[in-house]
Amino acid sequence: MKRTIIDPSQFELNDRVVAIKRVSKTVKGGRTMRFSALVVVGDGNGHVGAGLGKAGEVPEAIRKGKEAAMKNLVEIPVDENKSIPHDFLGKYGSATVLLKRAPEGTGIIAGGPARAVVELAGIKNIRTKSLGSNNKTNVVLATLKGLCQMKTPDEVARLRGKSVEEILG
Repeated sequence: MKRTIIDPSQFELNDRVVAIKRVSKTVKGGRTMRFSALVVVGDGNGHVGAGLGKAGEVPEAIRKGKEAAMKNLVEIPVDENKSIPHDFLGKYGSATVLLKRAPEGTGIIAGGPARAVVELAGIKNIRTKSLGSNNKTNVVLATLKGLCQMKTPDEVARLRGKSVEEILG
């Protein structure tokens, strides 16, 4: 999933809490309850990251999740009509997310976890479909992985040693 790790201090980041779960650990004296928070951060301009934070209280878990997300910030290619360069399947664990480019005016057609990632990445026109597992953490990470693996026409042309016109036809 590593594309380019970005320094978070350069950007004005927004965050969104995707999921908060109460998790428990059974120990000798009984159960200890903690909270797990899945947080997505992004600047709305092609930079997005996700993180998981765990703590005894909800605000602390959210803060830790936000810090983890800032450490995992990646750059996403966005084309001229604020969509993605091409269709792609992002996979993480048993979660698969179909990412389809869309023309101007389509808007964001996505479920909850995938919507949080694409909105904070700054994508305005996209169609997505979550396939397989509906585990929120895995859907977020599958969406991120799919977006990271996308290549712009410039990158493809450079890799093949051709011009952009030859690639696009």
